[in-house]
Amino acid sequence: MTADSEAGEKQPVDLAENEKTEQENENANPESHTAQAENPTAEDNGPEQELTPEVEALKQELAKISVTTPSVLQNPEIIFNPDDFPNSYKFNLPKEKLVLQYAENFRRQYVHLYRDRKPLFLNPLNECNTEKLVSTTIRTTQLQYQELYDWDGAADFVADYLHIKTLEPPYDLPRTLFSPVTVLKRQEGTCFEYSTLLVSLLIGAGYDAHVVSGYATREICLADETRDICPLLKKKAETKEEETTKEWKKYTVKPPRDLRSKFELKMEKRKQDEEAAEAAKRREEEEEKQAELEKPPPDPLHGLRIHSWVLVLAGKRDVPESFFIEPFTGRCYPLEASCYLGIESLWNHQNYWVNMQDCSEGVKGMSYDLGDCTKWEFMFPTNEKPLLLIPDPHHEEFLDEDEEEAVDDIEKHLDMPPSWVEPIHISLEDFQTRCPKGKKTKYYKRAKLEKYASYLNKDGLVSRLSSYEDQELKDLVLVKEYFEHRMDKLYTRCHNHRTGWITEYFYPGRPRCLKEHTYRLSAPMTESDRTMLFYHEARVDGLYKRLESPTEMTEEYIDRDDFLYYKYVEFGKRPKKFGPQDSSALANARPVLKMIQRFHRNKSKSAHEDVAELVFLVSEDRIQLTYHTEEKRIASSTREFIKPANWDEKGAALSMSNDMHTTFQVDPNSAPYKQVEQYLTLLDLLKSEEKSKERVRESEEEVREILNDRTREENTSELEISVYDTQRNEKAKKHRKELERLQNEERIRKQEMELDYLAPFLAKIGDPPRIAKEQAFSLKEDCLGDLKMRLIDKANLIQSRFESETQELQKKQSWYQQNQVSMSKDDEEEYLNYCSEAMFRIHILELRLNRHKEMAPHKYMALEQKLRADPRLAEHF
Repeated sequence: MTADSEAGEKQPVDLAENEKTEQENENANPESHTAQAENPTAEDNGPEQELTPEVEALKQELAKISVTTPSVLQNPEIIFNPDDFPNSYKFNLPKEKLVLQYAENFRRQYVHLYRDRKPLFLNPLNECNTEKLVSTTIRTTQLQYQELYDWDGAADFVADYLHIKTLEPPYDLPRTLFSPVTVLKRQEGTCFEYSTLLVSLLIGAGYDAHVVSGYATREICLADETRDICPLLKKKAETKEEETTKEWKKYTVKPPRDLRSKFELKMEKRKQDEEAAEAAKRREEEEEKQAELEKPPPDPLHGLRIHSWVLVLAGKRDVPESFFIEPFTGRCYPLEASCYLGIESLWNHQNYWVNMQDCSEGVKGMSYDLGDCTKWEFMFPTNEKPLLLIPDPHHEEFLDEDEEEAVDDIEKHLDMPPSWVEPIHISLEDFQTRCPKGKKTKYYKRAKLEKYASYLNKDGLVSRLSSYEDQELKDLVLVKEYFEHRMDKLYTRCHNHRTGWITEYFYPGRPRCLKEHTYRLSAPMTESDRTMLFYHEARVDGLYKRLESPTEMTEEYIDRDDFLYYKYVEFGKRPKKFGPQDSSALANARPVLKMIQRFHRNKSKSAHEDVAELVFLVSEDRIQLTYHTEEKRIASSTREFIKPANWDEKGAALSMSNDMHTTFQVDPNSAPYKQVEQYLTLLDLLKSEEKSKERVRESEEEVREILNDRTREENTSELEISVYDTQRNEKAKKHRKELERLQNEERIRKQEMELDYLAPFLAKIGDPPRIAKEQAFSLKEDCLGDLKMRLIDKANLIQSRFESETQELQKKQSWYQQNQVSMSKDDEEEYLNYCSEAMFRIHILELRLNRHKEMAPHKYMALEQKLRADPRLAEHF
């Protein structure tokens, strides 16, 4: 520390120090109070006065009242068992002791130079009441989970996994700093412990991260987000598409001239701009009034609340710009954030820096060039940041050899010792549980966010976002639920409590390719208002959208071979029927009054033959056709048919007259339709109408099946479990246990069969409990005879294979002698290869046969010895 640094920032002085000093003086001189109590003033030592009987009675009544001073309950400190920790937690290595001494010297110089600044957070106590430097508490770790590789995933995990423990009192530094391993086990920590854990993960992932010790607002220190908008509700920045000016070529047809008055257009635009400016001004005034009403009450400890957060510097991991991370919430803030009021120091796993800049305006305008000694005073000379030092050409000349050796010796030993913390490990179960006990609730501005661990809820709910109209969270407006691992592929449900509409979103993979489903909570049944979106790429019919109401149904299609893209159906009221009712859906279906079908242009047909719109007026017994418009025409050709009176009779001959068909042809030179063509067209249209009705009934049935499936899925709420998840997959666990049981039984059975060589022979005689002498000799002879036969059979089998290979080789050799003259080189090479392989097989068979002949007598004698030593036969031999 240099004397010139004294002109730096004077940090806020603790206002409570004077009160604490007076209290310490009073506690240090308790005799003054005792003397004052034993020596009352002269007024108290006046002459005694006689008391009246009423006063005596009152005195006696008051004497009956006894008051006991209550004991002050204090929060007990957390006590750990030192035996549960390794030696690195309980003792300091020589290098650590040297670093602590150097840090103490650094602290003394700092206190001497800056008496009005807060003490530095250098060497707090750990779990075992051992002083440790804060930099050595950082344990750089890279875990195996992909989500923790990026800063936002790691910050969200730390914010969700731990429970906040505020500093008490908020204006003093904590006495202890637990290791990240202990913090993870307890799932609780202060802001310094949050930051230490997060920095350990970020440095392990390759970020240039530092723990910051400074001052923040009350809302940041208490993680109060009730005045912040929920991140899930923030609208994404709309990207404005650049308007590309169309280039007009020389021979292109120019657009028609704009004949509107330019003055009127200018005045209209000016009027719109004035209205927009007034609306923006009114909106800003309303926002200012609302912000003034929602402004938090003044904080008496503003600027004194100690807090710790994380600084990520640009450079590593392609970070373009430095930023802050709030460990309590996992949100990022710019370096100019007004919620942070000042910085005392910061550190990482290699060095410790003290801020020498002015923080009277918070952190605005601060420089984070840690190599600039005028703005950041570092503790250890092994600074990895490039230093900005003024060269002194005479400095090295006045150093003698002893001083140079001393400097070299100091620099050689004063580097940061390794971390004393155990390796950080997070099990898969803890990583998936995330929040303490799997649940966590966060409150935002007019919103509440509930987070749950995966598989904690039977329906797969992982988070629920509730939006309210008021700040007190009483008037509910919207609820969004997010799901994971559901068998029905549901991942989001949005319920608008104002309108009563519910929208469900699904992943691909459902049986009917449903993508979105919007319906009213008051009418979830069929034939009610609803909207369905589908994954049209996975459907054969290309259905994209279906709108349904009690009287209408509209369907939209994409990429169909028949160029159909729109369907509309209008339903009528069901007629009242008397007598027994048929419960089937088709028998009691809504009558169809009107059907409309629209088609895209088919380039393979001429425009006057390509149907653009087909209308079935079922209630009026009419059919209307509208064709596509030709490029050089302004109107389209149309046709209309009136259905015959007996059109619905099966097998009846349809009669058609000229007044049953009307047509309008754009081209006056085109030939009129012949009556036969009109008759055939009418027959095709009647068939098409029947098919269209069938498709309508199929659509109604599909809607009914989808709703039935949704009801069944909500009742069962089955979740997908990976086959690799051995803890939750009960089916796989049962199957694995069953396979293990069968394998054990098979292994035991084989062992028993291999060991009990008398089992088949004992089964022939009924497996008696006691074996007679004659039976014993018979079992011995049978067992040895069986072994002898098996040995002979094996020898004969090897012999037969040997002879077969020999005969094949002889045949091949005789064939070679007969055809040797006319053979080609390829045939000769093939013959030589065959002979080589055949001789190899014959040699192997010969070796096996000789070895079998040698081993057979030994096997026979070994079995005879086993039979004589068998406890079931030993008494007879």
